[in-house]
Amino acid sequence: MRFDDGDVSDENIVDGREHLKPSGRQQTTTGRARVGAKHVTYQWEDRERAFIAQRYDRIAGLIGLFDRLLFLPSHLRRRATTGLRLKPGDRVLEIGCGTGRNLPFLREAVGPAGKVYGVDLSSGMLRRARALCRREQWENVELTQCDGLEYIPCEPLDGIMFGLCYNTMPHHLAVLRHAWKHLHPGRRIVIMDGKLPHGRGGKLVLPFALWLMKHTLLGNPFIKPWNDLAAIADEFEMEEFLFGSWYVCWGTKSAGAQSYDLLPAEQLLAAE
Repeated sequence: MRFDDGDVSDENIVDGREHLKPSGRQQTTTGRARVGAKHVTYQWEDRERAFIAQRYDRIAGLIGLFDRLLFLPSHLRRRATTGLRLKPGDRVLEIGCGTGRNLPFLREAVGPAGKVYGVDLSSGMLRRARALCRREQWENVELTQCDGLEYIPCEPLDGIMFGLCYNTMPHHLAVLRHAWKHLHPGRRIVIMDGKLPHGRGGKLVLPFALWLMKHTLLGNPFIKPWNDLAAIADEFEMEEFLFGSWYVCWGTKSAGAQSYDLLPAEQLLAAE
C-alpha cells in the first residue's frame, strides 16, 4: 500500500520544499505554516556531517532523557523491529544505531545464530553502544563508526533499520539508496522517527520543534521519509502514534527488483 501526502500530512499546515545545492554544500528546506490569516515561512538548514557527529558526541548521555521529554512511545522500538519480520539466523543492519537502544530488540529477533550490524557517525554514541555490548556479552553484534553512505556490509542483509536518524542526515536519500542495494529481495527496510502531528497541532508545535531540533537532535522536520521509502518499495506500510507525532514505516524490496542505482535521477528527486 502506498501513501500520498494527503494520507500522512496536512498540506494546509506545512508545505515543505527542499532546495538542492551542489554536493558538499548545505541544503536549505523551507516550509510555510498558517498563523491566523497570515502564512509564515520557516527555514531549515542542514548541518555538515562533522558538526552532526560532534553534536551527538556531546548529547550521547542524554538520549534516554530526550526519549522521555519527547514522549517516545515505549513500544515504538519493538514495533519497528517486529515489522522487519526477521527470523532466527538473519542478518540485520541498523543505520544510526546510536547508544544501542534498539540493539536488544534486533538481537532478540535474529537470535544467537543471527548477526546484528550497527553503524553510526558519532564516536560518543558508539562508545556507549559498545559498553552495552560488553556488559551484556553480546558476541553477534558488530558496530562500526562511519557514515551510512560509506558502510559496506560484508554480506547481504535481511533487514535494515533507520532508528530515529533519517531526519538528521542531510544526504538521507543517498543513504537510503545505498542501503537498498544491500538488502535481499523480498526483505524490508524500516524507518522509525518523529514528525509533526496533523492539523492544528502541527501548526502550533512547528516553531518550537524547529528551535528544539536546531539546539538538540538536528532532525529536519520538513522532510517526509515515508514518501522516500514508498517511492522505491514494492509493498509499503505505515503506522502513526501519539496523534501522529511518531511513526514507523516499512518498505519491502520486490523479489525481482533491479538494483536501485539503476533508477533515473529524476525519480530520486521526486522522492524528495
